[in-house]
Amino acid sequence: MVGALAFTETISYGVVYYTFAVFIGAMETDLGWSRAVIAGAYSLALLVMGLTAVPVGIWLDRHGARGLMTVGSCAAALLVLAWSQVTSVPIFYAIWAALGVTMAATFYEPAFVVAAQWFGRQRSQALSLITFVAGFASTIFIPLAEWLLRIQGWRSAIFTLGLILACGTIPLHALVLRRFPQDHGLHPDGLTPESGPDQTQPTRKVDITWRMAVRSPAFWWLTAAFSLSYLVSTAMVFHLIPYLTGQGYSISRAALFAGLIGAMKFPGRLAFAPLEARLSSRGMAAALFVTQAVALLVLGRFHSLIGVLLFVFLFGAAIGATTLARPALLADLYGPTQYGKISSVVVLALTIPHTLAPVGAGILYVWFGSYEPVLWLLTIIALAAGGAVLMARAEQPHLR
Repeated sequence: MVGALAFTETISYGVVYYTFAVFIGAMETDLGWSRAVIAGAYSLALLVMGLTAVPVGIWLDRHGARGLMTVGSCAAALLVLAWSQVTSVPIFYAIWAALGVTMAATFYEPAFVVAAQWFGRQRSQALSLITFVAGFASTIFIPLAEWLLRIQGWRSAIFTLGLILACGTIPLHALVLRRFPQDHGLHPDGLTPESGPDQTQPTRKVDITWRMAVRSPAFWWLTAAFSLSYLVSTAMVFHLIPYLTGQGYSISRAALFAGLIGAMKFPGRLAFAPLEARLSSRGMAAALFVTQAVALLVLGRFHSLIGVLLFVFLFGAAIGATTLARPALLADLYGPTQYGKISSVVVLALTIPHTLAPVGAGILYVWFGSYEPVLWLLTIIALAAGGAVLMARAEQPHLR
């Protein structure tokens, strides 16, 4: 199941999430729509994905990921095929609003639910494998989409990608995924009852209901921590290129540095499992948020090539590992039974910084007339995220 999800997440993110930007120029020229109109549909999909997170989480807890991810991948493939034939703005927006629902049903969150339900001691390794492989989605599909665009035109290229999405995700979701380990007489990590109770669960068994979780101040400290961290990463990735060009770097070199942040996610994800085994989940998350702050201090103080490269490495690795830290920490604290619903509340909260961070940082830049105060503010926010995750300790006595 982990291998299947690593493969399908790569294709789903590659086709639905990363290739959109490749076709903006061609659609703009062919259809006569403005770039803002075209990009607005994509923003709508991201908003719908966040708003759909809670009902998706409820479904996953009750029925598992197999049915939802199968139906979601079928719908996503059909919608991508419909995108290739679009001729009007309202239909284009309707397609992408529906694609936002399929994103919630097929992207990382349901895959993380599978990892939470099927793994205990090996949960971090499962999460690392899924996200490490899926991290190649942009590396594979952006060049592929550009090549298809050149040889087929934008409509045929999108149609081809829709077929790839259908063939690469639907069979694996339908045939490989399973509902719950209990349905097959298994415990997490694939162990049987004969293995003994001391080997079938993590070092401690935690199973907190959704109502208990959301009534706890600790849960909201955790939600605030990841929201603040997400605000920092979203704002910085969005504004890094204009910041670096303002420091005298060419736009091509600045774009290269921005792209390298994505590449640096891989070391962070590779290091997550062994480090998480040595630290507490809470301590690991706090360390990642502090690493974000240190990276921002380096960028603000050292404008040399070495300083920028050090920022790229630290910031990218922290972002990559934070993707794993959230599901690992939530599953560790609240258990697998209602993980989907609990996690969906956090995902819904992350929609706010995802939407506000780019424009908010831009407003602050105009207000201050410089990116330096913005960097300092983002550094403080990253440190506040580290403090917030540590504040959860007093409210959850079972934290390790």
